[in-house]
Amino acid sequence: MERRKFIRNSFLSGAAIATASQSLADGRFVRIQSETTRTEANKPFNLDYAFHDGMFKNNGGDDFLDQIKWAYDQGFRSIEDNGMMSRPVEQQKKIGDLLGKLGMRMGVFVITSENWHWKTSLTTGKQEFTDRMIKDCKEAVEVAKRCHATWMTVVPGNYERSLSFDMQTVNVITALKKGAEILEPHGLVMVLESLSDNPDLFLRHTDQAFMICKAVGSPSCKFLFDMYHMQRNEGNIIANIDKVWDETGYFQIGDNPGRKEPGTGEMNYGNIFKHIHSKGYKGILGMEHGNSQPGKEGEMILIKAYREADAFPASFRSQ
Repeated sequence: MERRKFIRNSFLSGAAIATASQSLADGRFVRIQSETTRTEANKPFNLDYAFHDGMFKNNGGDDFLDQIKWAYDQGFRSIEDNGMMSRPVEQQKKIGDLLGKLGMRMGVFVITSENWHWKTSLTTGKQEFTDRMIKDCKEAVEVAKRCHATWMTVVPGNYERSLSFDMQTVNVITALKKGAEILEPHGLVMVLESLSDNPDLFLRHTDQAFMICKAVGSPSCKFLFDMYHMQRNEGNIIANIDKVWDETGYFQIGDNPGRKEPGTGEMNYGNIFKHIHSKGYKGILGMEHGNSQPGKEGEMILIKAYREADAFPASFRSQ
């Protein structure tokens, strides 16, 4: 072979090898970059947000178990399910087993399958309601064992107009003490939810719930701080969180107005989440709201809203 052709062919071969090597390197870089992006996008959140059945059905599927698996891959580590007590026993076990396998937590369920707080009022002091409270707490213990739950929602019910406010409060405290006696040996916690749905509901404010929890005096009776309801009833969310902190066992989320994901209303959830995180909160924050947009895209918009509200600076997270 002529020397000139040999040099030219060698040069072309070397260039081809170099180009191929660079392409492989570039491809590897793209894959690494893509994997890094995926990992960042799907890593667990700084706080522990709990979604509910149906929130991710378009991406995850109609089966709640499939939704749990899909949401886990998006970084969520907890669920909540108001209707857990109305699910078949076998389904309760399946959900609990899956949560255990994935290392996820179970958030609140409503303490009876009959949604009794709309029909029952502990404010009356009537024995029939206290008896029902005791019965439902005993059943809740068994449900909690199956799905690995710790917290359960309790609402005392409506005003009893024939009694003074103070007497109603005494009746509520008396009934809740009986419920706490059942739950406490099992390490379970009923969390009292103050609501804004209608003016007939007895429990409506943070200071009221705080006082009742103090009077019950049990680690099994704490306050469920639903920030959507409290924004509607009294506002001043961060300051009130501080005031009732030592009796707060659980948080729930929902922007106002509309009760959708953070960023859709007037509440600055970025600051609220940062404040809760700064206080060392290790519990669950239930996503007690709807999706602002429909379909698969709406579910991704919801997740993006949580990523943005949960995006504390690295220096802050290390505190």
